[in-house]
Amino acid sequence: MPATDYNLGRSILGIRRDQVHTMEGSQGVSSLELELETFQRQVTDRFHDLGSVGPEELLSLSWIRKLLDCFLCCQDEFRAILFNHKNLITKSPVDRLIAEFFERSVKALDVCNAVRDGIEQIRQWQKILDIVLCALDTHRSLGEGQFRRAKKALIDLAIAMLDEKDSNTTVAQRNRSFGRNNVGRDHRSLGHFRSLSWSVSRSWSAARQLQAIGNNLTAPRGSEVVATSGLAVPIYTMGSILLFVMWALVAAIPCQDRGLQTHFSIPRQFSWSQPILSLHERIGEESRKRERKNACGLLKEIHQIEKCARHMNELADSVQFPLTEDKEGEVRQRVEELALVCEALKGGLDPLERQVREVFHRIVRSRTEGLDSLGRANHHE
Repeated sequence: MPATDYNLGRSILGIRRDQVHTMEGSQGVSSLELELETFQRQVTDRFHDLGSVGPEELLSLSWIRKLLDCFLCCQDEFRAILFNHKNLITKSPVDRLIAEFFERSVKALDVCNAVRDGIEQIRQWQKILDIVLCALDTHRSLGEGQFRRAKKALIDLAIAMLDEKDSNTTVAQRNRSFGRNNVGRDHRSLGHFRSLSWSVSRSWSAARQLQAIGNNLTAPRGSEVVATSGLAVPIYTMGSILLFVMWALVAAIPCQDRGLQTHFSIPRQFSWSQPILSLHERIGEESRKRERKNACGLLKEIHQIEKCARHMNELADSVQFPLTEDKEGEVRQRVEELALVCEALKGGLDPLERQVREVFHRIVRSRTEGLDSLGRANHHE
């Protein structure tokens, strides 16, 4: 979009303020303008913080959880803005933009379901690793039987990780989505989402879903900012955050058809564009690394699983019995490395799944509240 749409690079919100000041002669800043600028600043700060991590932390379980925390905080602040200015969200063209945002957010629910399936898949890999750890327990002597058991588990792991499509389908048939557990308690509010009450189908595509989320997501023009009293800006901001967060989840966690070609075109006039575009580029670079090109997920812990499994396989193929002292020391070192990966998975997967579930429910609640507000306004009219 041409820079002239933003009044030669000036603050987008400043366009609206100048218009208001010209028409009304106002000398102060309204509470709405203050809320909007605070929201933009907080979004910028949060994504700068996410981007400040080194390569070892980016795309780790802890970083993904931090990303979801960022999304939930932004979502809360966005909802607060809408709640504080209900009188504006029912007016045209704000009502149309809000409705479009909610339809966009509904498409993210399937991504949440697919990510939940992916987390379960990683959990199954972790259980196979536990078999390897049990077989090669360093507190007892190691013999051929223990290595045969460990080798069989490593083969099972390799098959599970290579056969991503079939394992995704199996999980999808087995798992229920987050919305299902609470249908009895809140049937009316979640009834609309019954089509999403099971995990994603065999034909579902993460790449196509991301494309649908980003479809027609364009920055507001100056005239649109003025016509919406500035609300077009946080609506676009939240839509962009939603798209980026879902894209990052798909990049990190095993999903069906994980194509990562989503293009982000965010004008530089948005203060948060630089940290988000920088993260997008860093994650893209990670996916292009030779050792990650065919990975089923860019999560750091998945890479560690692959690396540890490869080392353990090489070790199991090279051992001769009885073990020499040096070889036994090498085995114990590899087992310790594997144990650290398993501990990270055990400590991180459950909290991550809870966060994804919370994102799912927060999106549902936000949409229900927003559509209720729009519906009541239309009814009164």
